[in-house]
Amino acid sequence: MPQLHIATFRTDVTPPLGHPLCGGSLQALGVVLLGGSKPVVFCVLDWVAVRNEAFRSWRAALAEAAHTTPEHVHVHAVHPHNAPFADTEAQRLIAAARAPASLDLPYFEDCVKRSADALRAALPWARRFTHVGTGTARVTEVASNRRIVIDGMARFSRTSATKNREVREYPEGLIDPVLRTLSFWDGDRPLAALHFYACHPMSYYGDGRVSADFCGLARQKMQDDHPAVFQVYFNGCGGNVTAGKYNDGARENRTVLRDRMHAAMTASWRATTRAAVDGFEWRFEPVKLLPRREPAFGEAASRALLNDATATAARRGNAAFQLAWLKRIGTPIEVGCLDFGGRVLTLHLPGEAFVEYQLAAQRMRPDANVFVAAYGDDGPGYIPTARAYIEGGYEPTVALASADSEELLLRAARRLLKAEGKN
Repeated sequence: MPQLHIATFRTDVTPPLGHPLCGGSLQALGVVLLGGSKPVVFCVLDWVAVRNEAFRSWRAALAEAAHTTPEHVHVHAVHPHNAPFADTEAQRLIAAARAPASLDLPYFEDCVKRSADALRAALPWARRFTHVGTGTARVTEVASNRRIVIDGMARFSRTSATKNREVREYPEGLIDPVLRTLSFWDGDRPLAALHFYACHPMSYYGDGRVSADFCGLARQKMQDDHPAVFQVYFNGCGGNVTAGKYNDGARENRTVLRDRMHAAMTASWRATTRAAVDGFEWRFEPVKLLPRREPAFGEAASRALLNDATATAARRGNAAFQLAWLKRIGTPIEVGCLDFGGRVLTLHLPGEAFVEYQLAAQRMRPDANVFVAAYGDDGPGYIPTARAYIEGGYEPTVALASADSEELLLRAARRLLKAEGKN
C-alpha cells in the first residue's frame, strides 16, 4: 500500500503598481496530494477570477510541474475585487479593439511560471499524511443572500456593501451558514488546513488598493496563529451570497468581518476530529455548458459593443469576456471530486455558482462530509439556478451560460459524489 504525502506551495501574485483591478499582498496557495493513481493539485488565488484559456494554461503549467494530467488540477479564485481578473483571450480582443486593458499578459505569464516553479520546488519536501480531519462551525453575521425575491420576482439586490438600510434589514435569506475545515495530519501532527465557506468576500473595493479582503485576512490570521499548519481558503458557491446585510461599506467593517470569519475558522479547527485514511480517489467529469440564446449575448452584438469607443471600459470588457466564452464553448469544463473512502469528499465547481448548488450537493450525500469549492474555471461567470432566470435580478443579466446549467451541473455532481441510492 503506497504512503500518502502532501506538499504545499505558495507564490506572491500581487500585481504591479498601476495594473487594472476589478474593483496588500495577494497569494497563490496550493497543495499537492501524492499516493493516488496520479498527483492531485489544488491551487487557490487571491484573484477575482481566472477564465477560459487563462484557467487552462495555469492548470496545464501546474500539471506539468506535478507530473500529473491537467484534469487532476483545479485552480480556484477567492474572488476579492481589489485584485486581478484574468481572461487572456479576452485581453487580446480588448487590445485589438484598443479598449482599456484588463490584464497585463506578461505579468500573468510570470505568475503562472512562478507558481509552477514553487510547486516543483515543494515536491521533494512532501510530508507523509496518515489522517484527514473534519471540523465545522457556524459563521455569525457575515453572509446573506443577495437576492430579495418578493412575489416570485427579484425586487432588490444586496451588494457586498449595501448602503440602503431597508434592504439590509430583510432576513438573511438562503445561505449555507457553516464553515467547514478539511485538514491533513501525520498522526497527531497537523500539516494543512483547508477552509470552505460560501460568500462574496468583499467589504469594500474600487479604491485601487490591492487587498485579499476579509476572508484572505482571516486566513492569514489563522496562519499567524498556527505557523506550522499551511492554511488555505476556498470560496464555496457564493454567487448569490454577500455580506451586504451586515456591511454598509464602512471601512472598519473589513476588520469586523475578518474577525467573525477568523472566529469560525478557529472554532472549526478546535472541533476537528481525525480519521485514518489509506488512500484517495480523484474523479472528474467534463461538462459542456450551453451559451445564452438571446441576441444580446451573441457574437455580433458583443463584437459591436467591444468596438464601440463611446462605450464604458466595463461594458467593452464584458463584451470581450462574452466573445472569449463563445470561442471556448466547444471545450468542456471539468467538474472534479476528491474522495477519501466515501466519507469525506470535496466537489470542485466552475464559476460563480449559486449557493443552491452547494446545498444540493450536501443533500446528495447526507452520510458524508461534503466540502464544496466554486470559482474554478470562471468562463461562464455567474451560474444561477434555472428559476433565477425567471425571477430576474442582477445575476441572470450577466450570466454567460444558459438556464440548462443547473441540470447539467447537478447531474455531474450526483455522479461524482456517487449519490445514486444514497438518499
